[in-house]
Amino acid sequence: MKKRLLSGLVGLLAAQPALSMNLVETYEKALSYDSGIAAAQARFESQQAASDVTRSALLPQIGAYGEARHIDNDGPSASQDNSYKELNYGVQLTQPLFRADAWFQYDASQFQTDSARAQYNLAQQQLILDVATAYFDVLRAQDTVTTALAGEAAIRRQYEQAQERFDVGLIAITEVYEARASYDDSRSLRIAAENQVNIAREQLARLTGEYSEDLENLRQNFPLGRPEPMDPAAWEMTALEQNWSIQSAIYDLSASESGLKVAKAGHYPTLDLNASYGKSDVDGIEQSSSLQRDGVTTQGIIGLSLNVPLYSGGGTQAGVRQQRSLVTVAEQTLSTVRRDVRVTTRSLFLTINNNIETASALKQTIISRRSALDATRAGYDVGTRNIVEVLDAERAYYVALRDYANARYDYVNNTFQLKQAAGTLSPRDLIELNNWLSATAPGIEALANDQETLEDPTR
Repeated sequence: MKKRLLSGLVGLLAAQPALSMNLVETYEKALSYDSGIAAAQARFESQQAASDVTRSALLPQIGAYGEARHIDNDGPSASQDNSYKELNYGVQLTQPLFRADAWFQYDASQFQTDSARAQYNLAQQQLILDVATAYFDVLRAQDTVTTALAGEAAIRRQYEQAQERFDVGLIAITEVYEARASYDDSRSLRIAAENQVNIAREQLARLTGEYSEDLENLRQNFPLGRPEPMDPAAWEMTALEQNWSIQSAIYDLSASESGLKVAKAGHYPTLDLNASYGKSDVDGIEQSSSLQRDGVTTQGIIGLSLNVPLYSGGGTQAGVRQQRSLVTVAEQTLSTVRRDVRVTTRSLFLTINNNIETASALKQTIISRRSALDATRAGYDVGTRNIVEVLDAERAYYVALRDYANARYDYVNNTFQLKQAAGTLSPRDLIELNNWLSATAPGIEALANDQETLEDPTR
């Protein structure tokens, strides 16, 4: 059964709560704005029309004809001179009885239509993936700015404290220089992060045509679940059966094989049924001075037309060789696509599990880094730690915060990519993920200021 990813989408959206629709609304805007999905749909519709064109070559061809002539004959004698008018009109029908090339061409066009449908479904999945990636890239960039601002503020405080301590003679000027250098570095990182937010918003606007200022974020209790089933071989098997790139390549191979049959059919005879019914109206013809032949003649004809090709200058043989090569191209392309999908599916399966482990480790790392930072600050206050150690602890803490947020976004993106590779990605996946978004979800700044957010996953 062929999937239609967009069918039923309206019903799915109507069942969702109105206050948790930002990601889905972004997808809806992309559906109506993105030029890529519109082009894929137009290509599919064009190929459907092309299939109807090839089918028409197998159906009856009916036409009307008409001919009007004025004939003037001059003979060697006056009795042989005559002038008359002739009017012929009627209808004619041609029904192909045996045209192997037309049948095989129709088969090829059907396979091409199936390939275009698969490409259209792939484009729909790609739009889902692009929307989700662009959406979370904005959130990722915003979190990077948040950690950069927090890190800059913390290092600025250290710099100001170092300046105050130097002013009263408690530390050397080198520590002030170290703090100032770290502060300047943190400012440059924050400026770069802010620019990345603007770039991420541009990428999202390219899909939707609008610039969104506020996007709902993932709640902290968003579960990072293992892929189901927990067997890479099962995912690989599903991908080989359902991946739309593979399906398209299979249909392309079938179309090429039909094209080879079309080329071979150039050696086959053709047989058509021809039928016509018409009238001939003659006015003014004279056979002698006393005899005139005028009137209307009705004629009906039915017959068969056989055409046997004998020699076409070698073009038919050359066409067969060409199509054989194109079949080889399609076979190798299918093999390449299958290998790529197999590797991609297994790699994404492993990467998702790695994302889960990484996020879990980074979650604990944040707690450890915060404890280490507090201890280093306390040690600096009593003189057992220097400013460089404090600055390093500050940077390490905010890097852990940023990396934890990135690990969650990587998990979401890789999960969508795995489902696309398996051919199962659909708008329902967007809707289910949208249910884990909230405008009031504590962002990464909550992690920086509230350790209970990390320690209590229900918050």
